[in-house]
Amino acid sequence: MQNRPLIAAAHIMTAMAIIGLIDQFIRVIAIDSSLWTFHLLRSVMIWTIALAWLAISRKRLEVVSWRGVLARSAFNATGLLIYFGALGFLPVAQAAAGLFSAPIFVLILSVALFRLRIGPVRIVAAFTGFAGVLMVLSPDVSTLSPAAFVPLAAGLFYAMAAIATREWCPDEHALTLTLGGFAFMGLWGLLGIVSIAVAGGEGADFLTRGWVWPTPEVLWWCIVQALGSLIAVVLLTRGYQLAEASLVSVFEYSVLGFSALFGLLVWGDVLSVPAMLGLLLIAAAGSLIALRGRGVPA
Repeated sequence: MQNRPLIAAAHIMTAMAIIGLIDQFIRVIAIDSSLWTFHLLRSVMIWTIALAWLAISRKRLEVVSWRGVLARSAFNATGLLIYFGALGFLPVAQAAAGLFSAPIFVLILSVALFRLRIGPVRIVAAFTGFAGVLMVLSPDVSTLSPAAFVPLAAGLFYAMAAIATREWCPDEHALTLTLGGFAFMGLWGLLGIVSIAVAGGEGADFLTRGWVWPTPEVLWWCIVQALGSLIAVVLLTRGYQLAEASLVSVFEYSVLGFSALFGLLVWGDVLSVPAMLGLLLIAAAGSLIALRGRGVPA
């Protein structure tokens, strides 16, 4: 088995940089489109690309456990739906901070559901990470609003997807799980569009609009999202093949730094000192939980 941690880290960090950059432009899509249109369009694009590749390579999608894949896909898609919805009104770094509270929720759910025994180090790490999330989502208590905590729901569902991946989908191919997640995101998009049309309550913002015919600019950024997401997934998969997962997963937290950096470069978003410290606490806590959870000294 290959063990090339430096090259693996480069793959993971490149994937995180791509995600940190392309997610900045959800703000552009949100101006003229809707969350539901975006998910439907992007999922159709990704499935089209994947099916074309499968046809050319003469490979087939195989599913070991339909129940596991469906459950995992539903959790993953719901978490990402909430995350992308939050991008309509929050900077990427803040939304990503909520999403990356997932390791804390994994720990909590593992204790509650599977009677996992944890020591003081991971308990302290969980509290530290949660404090970091609060510092990012609400650096100024005087301006605290319930909307700031929406990304935490994304982290909860993402954690449930992580548990489902480990418990119910250990033998599934990465492409199967990836396309399963995008299929459910497309279904979420279609459901949102139909529900808004039936209710007749067409709104005026990213979350409450139904189907919106894409402008050339929106279509372009949906294509960028589809291609960028696929490239990032390929890089992530390759990274995990090149080195021990417990070491490689730590580098996923670089997305928090990339999100803050690109938010500054693209939009001029400046995080406060408490928020920046919060990002560091989330990354440190998540890394420690990952390392301790896989038996690596930390």
